[in-house]
Amino acid sequence: MDSMTRLLPVETPDPVERVFFADPGAAVDRLVELYDRSSAFLLDRFLTTLSGNRPEARFRAFYPEIQLTTSVHSKTDSRLAFGHVASPGSYTTTVTRPELFRDYLTEQIGLLIRNHGVSVAIGDSATPMPVHFAVATRSDLNVPQDGVLDYSLRDVFDVPDLNTMNDDIVNGTGTPDPDGSRPLAPFTAQRVDYSLARLAHYTATAPEHFQTFVMFTNYQFYVDEFEAFARRVIADPHSGYVAFVGPGNSVLERPDEVIATGAKTPQMPAYHLKRADGKGITLVNIGVGPSNAKTATDHIAVLRPHAWLMVGHCAGLRHSQSLGDYVLAHAYLREDHVLDDDLPIWVPIPALAEVQVALQEAVAEITQLEGYELKRIMRTGTVATIDNRNWELRDQSGPVQRLSQSRAVALDMESATIAANGYRFRVPYGTLLCVSDKPLHGELKLPGMATDFYRTQVASHLLIGIRAMEKLRETPVERLHSRKLRSFHETAFL
Repeated sequence: MDSMTRLLPVETPDPVERVFFADPGAAVDRLVELYDRSSAFLLDRFLTTLSGNRPEARFRAFYPEIQLTTSVHSKTDSRLAFGHVASPGSYTTTVTRPELFRDYLTEQIGLLIRNHGVSVAIGDSATPMPVHFAVATRSDLNVPQDGVLDYSLRDVFDVPDLNTMNDDIVNGTGTPDPDGSRPLAPFTAQRVDYSLARLAHYTATAPEHFQTFVMFTNYQFYVDEFEAFARRVIADPHSGYVAFVGPGNSVLERPDEVIATGAKTPQMPAYHLKRADGKGITLVNIGVGPSNAKTATDHIAVLRPHAWLMVGHCAGLRHSQSLGDYVLAHAYLREDHVLDDDLPIWVPIPALAEVQVALQEAVAEITQLEGYELKRIMRTGTVATIDNRNWELRDQSGPVQRLSQSRAVALDMESATIAANGYRFRVPYGTLLCVSDKPLHGELKLPGMATDFYRTQVASHLLIGIRAMEKLRETPVERLHSRKLRSFHETAFL
C-alpha cells in the first residue's frame, strides 16, 4: 500500500453495539441485518466508483460475528459430536451469507444456547469484507481487472486475504486469535465466500441449489440416469422432491420441461434434485482424477452437507470379480497425493457404520439379494486411489505388489480423495463403485464392452446411491455425524 493510500480517510458504516440473544432465530435475524448492511454499503460505493473519478476515501465494511463466552465446564451429552465447546473461554466466528445458511446457523446457535445455558453475542467483527464477495451476490456485476480503472481497486476497497481464507481450522494447525478467542466454526467468512464463488464457477449452479446429500460420479452416464429419475419422482406428488436444477440454474418443476444447460459445459457440472427442506440430492460429475475430486469437495464442504458418496466406476483387481460387480469400500489406499500436505498419509480414514449399513442395505434392496447371495455381486474391501490413469503401462512389479499387500479389491482415481476430504472436513463419507474393467486380467475397457456395460449397470448403480442417501436422510443428524470425525480440540459448529 503506497503513502497516498495510507493517507486516504476510511469510510465505514456507523458502528453498532453487540447484542446478546437467547433466541437462535432472533440471533440469525440480526446476522442477516448486519451482513446486508455491510454488503449494501460496499455495493453502493462500488457502483459509485465505477461511474466517477478516483475516490477520495477508502471504503471498508465488516463481516458480522457470533461470539460465545462461557466461564464454566458444562456437562453435555457425551454422545454428541457437535453443539458444545470443551472448555471455558471465548469462541468466535465470522459469518457470511446468513440467509443462505439460516437453517444451519439457527440449529448450531440453538445447540450452544441450550447446552451451555448462555446467550450468544452478535455484532460486527474486525474482519473486512472484500468487495469481490459483496459484489458476488449480484450476477449482473463483475469486479474489473487491474488496468481497467485509472487506479487500483485495492487502494479503495479491501480484497480477499489469504490469511483468513485458509484451512488452518479444519487442518488443526490454527492458533487462537490475538485476543485469545478460539474458533467456533470450521470456516471463516472469507473462506466460505471464496468457496461459494468457486462453486458457481466450477459447477455453473448457484450455492442455493445445493442439497445436503451429495453424490459424486466420474461418468456422464450417471447424470443422464439421474435426470431420468428426477423426472419420474417430480411427477409423483408424494415423493417429496419438488424440482430438478441443472447447470446454468435451469429449473425443472414439471417432468415434461426442457432443461437449458447453456452453451458451455462447466468443468464439474452439478445437478440438484431438490426438496423443500433442502435435504434432497445433488449429483456432481467431477470427471476423472483426484485433483477434481479435491477441488469439488474443498468447496462443497463449506455448505456443511450431511453426507457425500462416491458412485462411479473402478478397475476390479480380483479374479473372482465380474464386470458390473459392486465394491463397497471399507478402507482406502491413498496414492492420489493431492491431500498429502493437508492430511498426512499415515492418518487412517475409518469406515463410518451408518454410511456402510445404508449402502449395503440399498444394494440388497435394489438387487433383491441378501446375505451370502449378496457376496456374489459385491465385495467389501480396500479401494486404492491413484493419480496415474495409465498405471498399468508401468513396470507391474511395484504397483501390483503394493496393491496385493494392501488387500485392495478395486482401483480408481477419486474415491480415497473424496473420503479423505470428508474425514478432514468432518463430512460423513462413503464409496460404492462398479467394476467396469479388469486390466490385470486382460479385460480392458474397450468401446463395445463399455457400451453394453453402461446400458445394463448404470441405472441400477445410481438407484442404489439414491436409495442409500434416502436412508441416510432418515438417520437422525446427531447419529449421522460421527464422533470418529472429531479431533481433540473441535469447533462447536458442524
